[in-house]
Amino acid sequence: MTLEATTLEKLSVLETLYRRGYQSDVIDLTVDKMIALERERAERELKEFDIRLKAFEQHYQMRSEDFYRRFQQGQLGDSADFFEWSAVYAMHQSVVERLENFTGKQL
Repeated sequence: MTLEATTLEKLSVLETLYRRGYQSDVIDLTVDKMIALERERAERELKEFDIRLKAFEQHYQMRSEDFYRRFQQGQLGDSADFFEWSAVYAMHQSVVERLENFTGKQL
């Protein structure tokens, strides 16, 4: 059994308990704190990726969104910088999606 499956199973147990009316201040506070910590971590990651993306954008005078679309279409070549920029942009987008899950709205 993987750690992920184990964690999901544990969360499922808590969900079942809560759906049946069980409530615990300790669990509520713990979950709130865990979510806050994960959100803060994602926000820090996003700032780091923003800095890295801005450096590429300034160097190549192109927005990351435009670069990524053109790179995916094979229009820009295959320099090491472009592969790194593409990877940073993809990781940035992953963090944005994670933060959207925390906030419930599009960033």
